Amino acid sequence: MPRKLFRWRRQGRRLGISLLFVVVASGLWQYQERQHHDASSWRGLPTWEKLHPTSFYRVLSNEGYLAGWSDVRVNSLWVSYQLHAVKDTSIGSRPGFRADWRTLWPVGTDDYSGSGYDRGHLAPNYAIAAVHGRVAQEDTFLMSNMAPQLPDLNRQLWQRLEEAVMDHFAPRFERLEVITGPVFPEAFMDNVFNRVGLVEVPVAFYKIIVVPHDETPKALAFIMPQDVRGNEPLDDFLVSIDEIEARTGLNFFPRLMDELERQLESQVDTEGWALEAVAKRPGRFQ
Repeated sequence: MPRKLFRWRRQGRRLGISLLFVVVASGLWQYQERQHHDASSWRGLPTWEKLHPTSFYRVLSNEGYLAGWSDVRVNSLWVSYQLHAVKDTSIGSRPGFRADWRTLWPVGTDDYSGSGYDRGHLAPNYAIAAVHGRVAQEDTFLMSNMAPQLPDLNRQLWQRLEEAVMDHFAPRFERLEVITGPVFPEAFMDNVFNRVGLVEVPVAFYKIIVVPHDETPKALAFIMPQDVRGNEPLDDFLVSIDEIEARTGLNFFPRLMDELERQLESQVDTEGWALEAVAKRPGRFQ
């Protein structure tokens, strides 16, 4: 056999082995990622109703929470995390904000300066730190977890809801699944230039709180617009999960059985939550 042909065959085998290694390693990585995602969510991560540039997202895995990142909105369309009751809810000092190298477009820690908007957490600092620890708390300060929120929403109404989830609902039910994210106008071009730096400004924010019992799950869902005063009762903003799906184009809990899905997502049912006990409670910064 000519030496040159032998050398080409040997190089071809090496290339084939390398490609096989890449394929197998990629498959194992994808499998491990899927296992991680499944273990970090109840009945599946949100999916899109119709695949569209504004609904497409990449899953960013963080300590304590997952995020569905949109490179078009330059926002996380959702974050998903699990909470449970803890005896000690004290947390450490507030970490500094950090840019996230995984985003296609750079979002700097000072990009919100002078805009009139706060860097509003989607996955909350307090609850994530109390349940998942310091490293997870630091990950909540990634800029991919921030969205522009007006101060009266971020520091008052939204903060009151986050506090109620951790201090009232988690002890009441022991375990919760929470999904939260931004709401944008239906027509993309109506809002495309309303941005803080590169980040599109939402018109509202949603939060879905589920008690993940397999046979009898319970849920509360809220949509809170940007233009709130901050001192309104929390129950003024109750909605069905179906309404959030209609306004976001996302499908929540896609692996939930059809009958349970209809029961859970179509109605607003506050029974058992004792929401009235915290609906008017003042926030930490009021």
